[in-house]
Amino acid sequence: MSASNVLPQAPRRSLVETAIDLIRTQVETGAWKVGERIPKEAELAHMLQVGRNTVREAFRVLSHAKLLEVRQGDGTYVRSSIDSAEVMRRVARASLLDHFEMRAVLETAAARLAAERRTKEDLKRLTKLLGARGDLTKESDTKAFVENDAEFHLAVAQASHNEALADLYRYFAASVRANTSAALAQVDVPEPDLAAHLRILTAIRDQKPEHAAEAAHAVVAPIIDALKSVIGS
Repeated sequence: MSASNVLPQAPRRSLVETAIDLIRTQVETGAWKVGERIPKEAELAHMLQVGRNTVREAFRVLSHAKLLEVRQGDGTYVRSSIDSAEVMRRVARASLLDHFEMRAVLETAAARLAAERRTKEDLKRLTKLLGARGDLTKESDTKAFVENDAEFHLAVAQASHNEALADLYRYFAASVRANTSAALAQVDVPEPDLAAHLRILTAIRDQKPEHAAEAAHAVVAPIIDALKSVIGS
């Protein structure tokens, strides 16, 4: 077999990583419920066919992630049914289409709330950021354009004055930047123009929540449709 026909080996997962995944699955599927004491270290090592040190390290990692709680002299208990760090890693690994569908959900809700709650200061900031974004042209610095676009949409989320939504979007913004760059690299994926973004700003300024939501969705919808057509072709 020639070297060109040999695929690189996938990185081998450590026993600790495997143990973490198996424990996390038990929690996420509800086999081990919140507040329940899980099998003892020795018992779990036997169940997983690994050493006790491996189980101990898995407990340490999952305790740090606040999924488990180790009570000295008592045992290890399920603290939460969700490993938030793992969820965010899964979000980061999601497909381009998944990212833009999620972006549509967040930005539609943010625009609706921003139209209801925006302040004069919010409007000044949004106007300034949209001016900096401008339109994408052949002469544009694509990296700077993506940054400015992301800043505008983050400002819309912040203008919602919903801290949970704004914080979630701020976390998601890094993914938005990366995936917008990826989308722009695909010839068949359109980039909504300045006029489309102005419709969002105008609806927010005029305090028309449904118009703002529709305008925000209209910005992302063509990208979603184009990605679906790529997948379906």
